[in-house]
Amino acid sequence: MGLAIPANEVAERAERIRSTLEADGGFAFEGPTDHGTDPILAVHDAGLLRFLEEAWPAARAQAIPRPNLIADTYPTFRMFEGMSPELLASRPEPVFAAGRAGWWGLDTANPLVAGTYTAARAAVDVALTTVDLVLGGETAAYGLCRPPGHHAAAAMAGGYCFFNNAAIAAQAIVAATAEPVAILDVDVHHGNGTQQIFWRRGDVLYVSLHSDPRRLYPFFLGHADERGEGPGRGANLNLPQPRRADDETYLAALDRALERIADAPGSVLVVSLGFDTFHLDPIGDLALTTRGYHEMGRRVASLERRLVILQEGGYHLPTLGENARAWLRGAAGRAPAEAPGPARSTIPRP
Repeated sequence: MGLAIPANEVAERAERIRSTLEADGGFAFEGPTDHGTDPILAVHDAGLLRFLEEAWPAARAQAIPRPNLIADTYPTFRMFEGMSPELLASRPEPVFAAGRAGWWGLDTANPLVAGTYTAARAAVDVALTTVDLVLGGETAAYGLCRPPGHHAAAAMAGGYCFFNNAAIAAQAIVAATAEPVAILDVDVHHGNGTQQIFWRRGDVLYVSLHSDPRRLYPFFLGHADERGEGPGRGANLNLPQPRRADDETYLAALDRALERIADAPGSVLVVSLGFDTFHLDPIGDLALTTRGYHEMGRRVASLERRLVILQEGGYHLPTLGENARAWLRGAAGRAPAEAPGPARSTIPRP
């Protein structure tokens, strides 16, 4: 909002989680494998992929004097108010890199730097390797994705997100199994991108628990009356939470979410896992505890579906690793403080 502040979405997030899980001793680790761009293009517009690949080299070639690439102009709906929809649809993509960032972007919270495309592609490979492990026989696997993905829509990056890891994973599961799949999003923010991608599809159920969008990003989507359209009518469930909702309040809403998922067909659940619901997180809106995350993992696993668990947000670095460890131990049926032992989860390295 006009002030320069330290970024929340930093590489140390993944490093903290990985080191904590390694110290636990109860998780097996695997590295991701390259899956190419076809799974991305099954979900995203080819233009978004092309822009993200070209953006940083183009910004350097055009001598844009900035340490990162952030748009200063976005084609908002009010720019075209009173004009025909055909006019908007016919506008050409800008040539200048900063204009292209606005064309393919939602907001200023997704600056591009030299390593953005490589990191985003790697996060997709982590997500798809997690899918491979689960479809290959694992009961659950956790993908330590960074950057996160659930704000990225079919043709739009935003909110630290460039490719939608959970949506790409869900589409890959549908393609591989011909089964419907459910996505449970427990990040503090609504996954507007995931909702948009599957809005008119009945084979992917999207259920999200998040802070009320009237007071928290992404502000304009995530309300309870958003249910999907066409074949997707009823396959979208938003459960906005009151400010500073605690474990008891949040877990009651989680039970409602799990009941909806249990009523839907399919044997695999994709979890968009955020820890920015933590009571000390700098986002500062909800008030969950580490013990609450353990119980959340336990309840999600009680559905007895195979779990593809993908990291989204969570920005309180001192507790991030322990919160991830608690959630995964709960999902694995392990006590919060038991001695290290074998677990059924497999964690790909980022």
